[in-house]
Order: sequence, then structure tokens, then C-alpha cells
Amino acid sequence: MRYQGRLQDWNDDKGYGFVTPNGGGERAFVHIKAFEQRTQRPVDGQLISYRVRKDTRGRVNATAIRLATGTAGTKPAPAKPVAFTARLPHVFLGLAALLCIATLWALRRLPDWSLPLFGCMSVIALGFYLHDKGAAARNQRRTPENTLHLIALLGGWPGALIGQGLFRHKTSKRSFQAIFWLTVVLNLAVLALLARGFGGGTLSL
Repeated sequence: MRYQGRLQDWNDDKGYGFVTPNGGGERAFVHIKAFEQRTQRPVDGQLISYRVRKDTRGRVNATAIRLATGTAGTKPAPAKPVAFTARLPHVFLGLAALLCIATLWALRRLPDWSLPLFGCMSVIALGFYLHDKGAAARNQRRTPENTLHLIALLGGWPGALIGQGLFRHKTSKRSFQAIFWLTVVLNLAVLALLARGFGGGTLSL
């Protein structure tokens, strides 16, 4: 039996990702070697047809993968456009954010607790992204997205940016990125208020 679905979390450097059948169901691991024809590189969001089999550990794998067509004579469905955020230099932005926070802290424009908070939460965020990326590759239980967003909201967003860039994780999922960047904006607003108030001597921390 053949299924149709779209590629998800595709890592082109390593040649693997996942696919969930249209209409719902258990998602399957996709490897570049499972494509019957490799005339072009797969892209995230691409519609494919495939068969499924389980490996010795009971994990579902996609096999005999083809670019899907709707009806005879039609062309494969176009892939979803890559999200703009997928092209951002995430690692650079994360390191630059930490550097800016450290500079403001050294100039005593931020409270004493600010740099340890952002630094520790960033390390925690980086660890969670590393774990979730590994879990995705092994088709194991994933870290809930709400947990990743909460860590970013509590000050771990620079580390989250670094993790997204280093592991090429969550950068193409638009719904995730929309909420993530909202947490970044909220953090920047808080930092601006802290820098203005603390630097101007109006806060007594």
C-alpha cells in the first residue's frame, strides 16, 4: 500500500527527514537512499508517495519513495516555499545577542542578575534543541514545542537561535518560528525597559 505525505524537518546535509501521511497517521523516517529516482534533491514540504516498513527496532521507515503526482499526466505538486527565517544566520544572531547583553551588563546598563539569567537559560535552550534534534533523527519522543517556547521566553532565546542554526532545527516550520520570534520581541522589549530604567537610575534592584 502506498501513502502520500509531505516531507518534514528535512536535513539536506545529512539526507534525512520525516513524512506524515495525508489525513494523519504515524510519521515515517525518510532517507535519501530510499528515493527510487534521485534526479533532484528533496526539499522540505515536498509531496511524496511511499511505502512503509518497520525496522528491527519497530521504527517506521519510508521506502520506495517517489515524487507524488495527483493524476496521470500531472506534474509533481510544488514544494512549499521555504520560510524566510530558514535563511537567517541564526548562530550569528544568537552570539551577537549574547555579546550585546554582556556589553550592556559590563557597562552597568543592566541589572547584575541579567547576564547570568540569559546565559544559563541559553545553555539550557541549546541542550534542549540538541536533544530534540537527536530525538527527531531517532524517531523518539520529542520535546513539546511549548517547552522550547517557554525556555526562549524566560531568556533562553539567544541559545535557541544558536541551536536552531547549529542543528538546522525548527527553522523551516513557520508556525513555530512565528511564536518563537514573538518571544524574542517580548524579550527585547523587556531588555530595553531594563536598560533604560537601570541606566537612568530609576530602578532599585
